[in-house]
Amino acid sequence: MNVSIMPCGEDCTQLIQNAIDECFLAGGGTVTLEDGEYHLGGIRVRSNITLYLKSGVKLIATRDISKYDIIRRDTVEPIPDKYKTDALWSKARPDRDNSYILLPGSKWTDAIIRIVDASNVKIIAEKGALIDGCNSYDPLGEERYRGVHGISAYFSENLEFEGYTIKDTGNWAHCVYFCKNMSFRNITVLAGHDGIHVAASDNIEISDCEMYTGDDAIAGFDLYRMTVRNCIVSTACSSFRIGGTDILIENCRNVVPVKYSFRGSMTPEEKQAGAPSETGRKTTLSAFTYYSDFTLNVRHAPGNIVIRNCSFEGTSRLLHYNFSGNEPWQKNRPLDSVTFENVKAAGVGMSLCAYGSEEYPLTLKMTDCDISFAEEQSSFVRAFGYKLIELKNVNIKNVNGSTVRSYGCDGDIKVHDVKGTDETLAIADEEFFAKAI
Repeated sequence: MNVSIMPCGEDCTQLIQNAIDECFLAGGGTVTLEDGEYHLGGIRVRSNITLYLKSGVKLIATRDISKYDIIRRDTVEPIPDKYKTDALWSKARPDRDNSYILLPGSKWTDAIIRIVDASNVKIIAEKGALIDGCNSYDPLGEERYRGVHGISAYFSENLEFEGYTIKDTGNWAHCVYFCKNMSFRNITVLAGHDGIHVAASDNIEISDCEMYTGDDAIAGFDLYRMTVRNCIVSTACSSFRIGGTDILIENCRNVVPVKYSFRGSMTPEEKQAGAPSETGRKTTLSAFTYYSDFTLNVRHAPGNIVIRNCSFEGTSRLLHYNFSGNEPWQKNRPLDSVTFENVKAAGVGMSLCAYGSEEYPLTLKMTDCDISFAEEQSSFVRAFGYKLIELKNVNIKNVNGSTVRSYGCDGDIKVHDVKGTDETLAIADEEFFAKAI
């Protein structure tokens, strides 16, 4: 079944939802939004539905947080009681059930577009279509100011997202949990928070996207089989904040200066008013940061993360892995291995951080890389708890000291054709290690 609709005036929420429900009850089909502005709250896209946005479509989301409870009041597909919770956001800790993020009936999971317990769903747009989150604000939300997500998907499979621009979302532009078989193609993210955040999910493809975000560009953990290709990212936080198994990031480029800052640095008045976030740090915090906190039970041993044919400009860190214990959002399950191949990084702010543990040592490999630091460093890699650090054909600029500075570890270091450092290994004292972590 195919349904085509036009904007109806002040609030188009029910118009769009009725069209989706009509197609769903008929067995599936396409709901096409014709050119124009659609003011709306939360809608739910169901199984076997394609939501198609014409090039002149603008979805303008309300800043009224109460308008996003479609999941809790839905009568077409009522969610089971096991999905419901009154829990609000709290910092992730192993002694909490973290139900606010795990259950799709929680207020935290609210979004402009919801997908729950669905299959074969597509959000497809022609070039020029826009989803505007209007920087929604919630004093009870995450960090006591974040509003709703852009698109939220839970317990779903066979999902396709393509073609639109999404901007100024109150929280993540894409929030995906417990899903499998999905693709994100030709999407542009502007400002807001995380661009694409996927967790506890399998078989993810992200390609040809541009993300100029206010928070991490691509993030998530407990991921299995994820590919990121041909993307441009620009963020004041992390380009890739990822934990998972069999992850490939290739042909991607991080660019500066950063246009949008992290909204957490704004004043309470600015957050409440939905002010733009175009001031703040213009460089990237980290190119690759490992991620594995206590909100999830990680299913697979994280490892085989490969970053290939990528370039990074103006990033404080190229590699940030710290399993020492003082960063709980990296402490759930350790990382087994990460590899950099043909990576170019200019203006890096500090040495690479590779801190595993004696019980769970890390393997770090770098091949055919060209890395330059913005200021002189005393070492290329600061390391602890590693099984192997192997560097082949690596050109290093602005290091006056060791290739690897290590403390208390019996792992192997293999160096082949590395230029720009004066020694292979220096053993650091305890004072240095305490400062380094």
